[in-house]
Amino acid sequence: MENISIPITILFLFVVITTALIFFKAANYSRTVIIIVAAYAIIQSILGISGFYSNWNAVPPHLLFMVAPALLTIIVLLILPGGRKFINGLNIETLTLLHVIRVPVEITLYYLFIDKLIPQSMTFEGSNFDILSGISAPIIYYLVFIARKANQKILVAWNFICLGLLLNVVITALLSAKTPFQKFAFDQPNVGIGYFPFVLLPALVVPIVLLSHVASLKQLLKRAPNQHRYSVTA
Repeated sequence: MENISIPITILFLFVVITTALIFFKAANYSRTVIIIVAAYAIIQSILGISGFYSNWNAVPPHLLFMVAPALLTIIVLLILPGGRKFINGLNIETLTLLHVIRVPVEITLYYLFIDKLIPQSMTFEGSNFDILSGISAPIIYYLVFIARKANQKILVAWNFICLGLLLNVVITALLSAKTPFQKFAFDQPNVGIGYFPFVLLPALVVPIVLLSHVASLKQLLKRAPNQHRYSVTA
């Protein structure tokens, strides 16, 4: 296993646990949700600890098993009636605050770059500006849900912008990973996500952040512009 500093490992474990708990709250404290999330995290962690994801020469790339299950789950939720009901029931206020977690995520990525485990392009020193999503999340929350000085259109625009920032770093991460599909960062490829606990970034944290945007936008876009049912419960 690569020499990963203990403080960064602890910080990221804090990120994973906090992300899961905030999403648990957004899901109205659903026991089913927390059980599924915990079980999935355990499975992915076991694969990471076993070295499954650090085998970069495998065909098909083991990276697929890291990102595909959660992505397919989101697609299924959007297709099935029960899944759409679940998405529509998620609390937007809590989902908005959840994005604060992207600040410690970016700090983690920066130190993984320092440890030569990911390329600079995946950090805020490169082409990753996703930290702005985390910094702006409490501001947007305050303006929309507390001060009520920003309307639904602002929240929709913010979600779209932050979704774009997320997709930017995800694409960068995938194309710089040490797989047959690698397109850049050959001098310092993205190998950090192949080790525990950082496998949980693409396997769990990113999908939850993605689902938070999808759920928020789905709920917001189906409302009338002047319809407000916000309540400060987050």
